Amino acid sequence: MNVPTANIAADAPVLPREREKDIAILVLNRPDVRNSLSEAMLIALSSALGDIAADNTVRAVLLAANGSAFCAGHDLKELTSRRSDADGGRAYFHHLMTTCSDMMQQIVHLPQPIIAAVQGVATAAGCQLVASCDLAVASRNARFATPGVTIGLFCSTPMVALSRNVARKHAMEMLLTGGAVSATEAQRIGLINRVVAPGGERDEAIALAQKIAGKSALTVKIGKAAFYRQLELGLADAYAYASEVMVENMLARDAEEGMSAFIDKRKPQWEDR
Repeated sequence: MNVPTANIAADAPVLPREREKDIAILVLNRPDVRNSLSEAMLIALSSALGDIAADNTVRAVLLAANGSAFCAGHDLKELTSRRSDADGGRAYFHHLMTTCSDMMQQIVHLPQPIIAAVQGVATAAGCQLVASCDLAVASRNARFATPGVTIGLFCSTPMVALSRNVARKHAMEMLLTGGAVSATEAQRIGLINRVVAPGGERDEAIALAQKIAGKSALTVKIGKAAFYRQLELGLADAYAYASEVMVENMLARDAEEGMSAFIDKRKPQWEDR
């Protein structure tokens, strides 16, 4: 459930962690600043993802947010405050962009699928966050944008994730105009999977996560890693790589069990090996 800003204590953690059986839930919790990605938030996300990657009891992950916005991108006040540094902020800007980029890659490399539940606006690095997730469910009220160009700061790092989700001309229009797209349009161009009634995005995302959680965790891990790896390869190399993945997957105990269960018309008993 989305928690109103007024009900969140000032000393509340920036990223509370919840659990729904075998689904881990991470909640962006800086609603007073539209869940902007401060350095503390980036560190908290990186730490949580590291913990989840090593937790075999987690089979899927949900990324949600409290307040009216999902994530408004980087904390511009935090960034601007470093312009008084001796180097004009260069070292800190480099540190923060690297920290953010590393965290986004953690999402991609996470063994478990991660689903964004977007209730409000997701802009700049917030849009990047949605694009980095494997799946995304959004409220009809959600909006998506990469508006950096309007303040003289092109959304170059959000562009990396965005351009790997939508076709070039759709990505370029968002990047060059800075204009927002509706949830319906975001679904049409491939940025998100589903649009639901306001307030239903988290439940829909959990239902989607539960479907995934019912599969072999080993098979899902193999498939997710292979999906992103083959995207970066040429056609022949992608087929050669995927063929080897299929062979190794075929030799796994869960593949043997799954095929036997299909033939025997029974429910498979996964061992995740």
